[in-house]
Amino acid sequence: MSSSSATPSSEPSTPEQSAPKEELRPLAMVDDDPYLKPYSDAIKGRFDHYQWLKNEIKEKEGGLEKFSRSYEVFGLHATPEGISYREWAPGAQQVWLWGDFCNWDPAKRVPCTKDSFGVWTCFIPKTEDGKYPIEHHSKVKAHVKLASGEEADRVPAWIFCTSQDGTNPLDGRFWNPEHKYVFENPRPHRPKSLKIYESHVGMSSEELKVNSYREFADNVLPYIKDMGYNAVELMAIMEHAYYASFGYHVTNFFSIASRCGLPSDLQYLVDKAHGLGLVVIMDVVHSHASKNVLDGLNCWDGTGHQYFHEGARGNHDLWDSRLFNYSHWEVLRFLLSNLRYFMEMYQFDGFRFDGVSSMLYLHHGLGTGFSGGYHEYFGPGIDVDCLAYLTLANDMLHSLYPDVITIAEDVSGMPGMCRRTQEGGIGFDYRLGMAIPDKWIELLKKYKDDDWDMGNICFTLTNRRYKEAVVAYCESHDQALVGDKTIAFWLMDKDMYDYMSTLQPHSDVIERGIALHKMIRLITIGLGGEAYLTFMGNEFGHPEWIDFPREGNKNSFHYCRRQWNLMKDPLLKYKFLSNFEKAMNALEEQTHWLASGPGWVSRKDNGDKVISFERGGLFFVFNFHPVKSFTDYRLGVMNPGKYTIVLDSDDKEFGGQGRQDPSVPHISEPISADGHFHSIMLYLPCRTAIVLKRE
Repeated sequence: MSSSSATPSSEPSTPEQSAPKEELRPLAMVDDDPYLKPYSDAIKGRFDHYQWLKNEIKEKEGGLEKFSRSYEVFGLHATPEGISYREWAPGAQQVWLWGDFCNWDPAKRVPCTKDSFGVWTCFIPKTEDGKYPIEHHSKVKAHVKLASGEEADRVPAWIFCTSQDGTNPLDGRFWNPEHKYVFENPRPHRPKSLKIYESHVGMSSEELKVNSYREFADNVLPYIKDMGYNAVELMAIMEHAYYASFGYHVTNFFSIASRCGLPSDLQYLVDKAHGLGLVVIMDVVHSHASKNVLDGLNCWDGTGHQYFHEGARGNHDLWDSRLFNYSHWEVLRFLLSNLRYFMEMYQFDGFRFDGVSSMLYLHHGLGTGFSGGYHEYFGPGIDVDCLAYLTLANDMLHSLYPDVITIAEDVSGMPGMCRRTQEGGIGFDYRLGMAIPDKWIELLKKYKDDDWDMGNICFTLTNRRYKEAVVAYCESHDQALVGDKTIAFWLMDKDMYDYMSTLQPHSDVIERGIALHKMIRLITIGLGGEAYLTFMGNEFGHPEWIDFPREGNKNSFHYCRRQWNLMKDPLLKYKFLSNFEKAMNALEEQTHWLASGPGWVSRKDNGDKVISFERGGLFFVFNFHPVKSFTDYRLGVMNPGKYTIVLDSDDKEFGGQGRQDPSVPHISEPISADGHFHSIMLYLPCRTAIVLKRE
């Protein structure tokens, strides 16, 4: 274990020291879920391991707050006296620093010295005229005598800036601007109801190019705000040498994707988002790393076990990537500091952790179908070191940043994923409701509309663990990638090319597609979770798929962009879907049903294809029947009173037929229905949804 760490804080006390201690209740989950009782010892053991590790960090490093600031000393830094460089490479026989500053002259390489923990350091003083010896944004690399005795160049593991010429390996760049970016806008408070717009900066332009951080900030952020979202999730921010990896094969963890701009450009983006009242969530990839050697972490010091597990355990065969060894002290330092760096350097508001299911299990979920049986979550198949890391990460983030948002991409349903660390949980705020998009795609691919099971839809949307919040979504980037289809494309396919004009003849396919697109999104946000997410463009039914430039498509950008013009064109029907999404988000913002607790489902009639539920003071009613409309349809309501329609998917503004009269009130009667003592009579046109509010 290395004793090297960040320099002590100059503040009189850290948040970790000053925060009031909270009662630890490691078996709170068991109190809420008796089925967990047989696993009490395992849950307590996980908690004890995390607490032990936290105490070890406090004893050896001064605590999580200080430990997570190691980015302040590792890597390259300008100090008042010169430039320091620090790198952990225990297997290396020698490390030098060189670059543009020495004209890449081997004789002028700066040698590093190694301590007993495998940490190499060197220092280059300022020149006689007081200038830094390495110019800002100039190229720099480490030259390493590897464990084998061979010599090779490496990009410093903690490098803050990179660049790439074409498809060549990435170069490290020394980031030391004369004028540091100054943020003008404070972080917004955490939204009461989280509505996330998942985005990829590079593919956010209409043009056939990689879009920039500044262009996204100026052109896309105002649209996101106008559409009623209060959070933007940014994918592919961490540097990745291969653009077509969608950002999931990270090479340089502290550097940002240089093809979209410089660090100051990303700071501008986050700052502008905050000015609009948007929180910014970063897609962080700590589940695996690129196998690249020339510009990544792999075999940095010439060994296969520096940052990763040795042998088969260190490789993810399906993803063709390396897997971190979370038991290594310096891996914990690296990853925890990585999170803290993005919170401080770029002022992010939280993280969506990628591939959590793969991280937690030694089998990585491969060849394993999670049945929901509790035995699957405990025992020798769990990576206890990874579980401890994720718990430490959530502990650190929530202790230092009270408004932080953390989201787990976990398909397994691990109990306690979204329970607080003090309660024996892993500490995430939300998990992604990954079963929901799978259900919609299954229905659209395999079943006729007449065969949709209303009970099964409701079960999928409401099946979540007690006290564990879910981000509901009907499709994310996963469903939009080449090889799959978006919901709009499943619904309308080739007809989208011929019949989306308001001047074209009527199309049954398009009418069905627009109707179901709205209904699927409304019932998902209405019933499916405590937060909501969509991927960029899906809200207006963006056609086609995403296919990044690659050799297989002759490096074309044709399918790696967003056609915003479709939604803006008044003669195209995409505007109807966009209008509905905006109205739906606006209603949620007025009532905050996402933050009001789970919905109460009162009707799921498989014959009539009708679903009704109440949530957040609203009454949601869906008629999924493809041809049957119902007049004077009686539905039970919890509370008596006068109900009025506040959202109607059949409104002409949303591409419907306008069959409802929103001015007509619906007065409840003391007639029992659906288990309630009161009921109202409604007109339910086929394939429509309405939301009513009691006055």
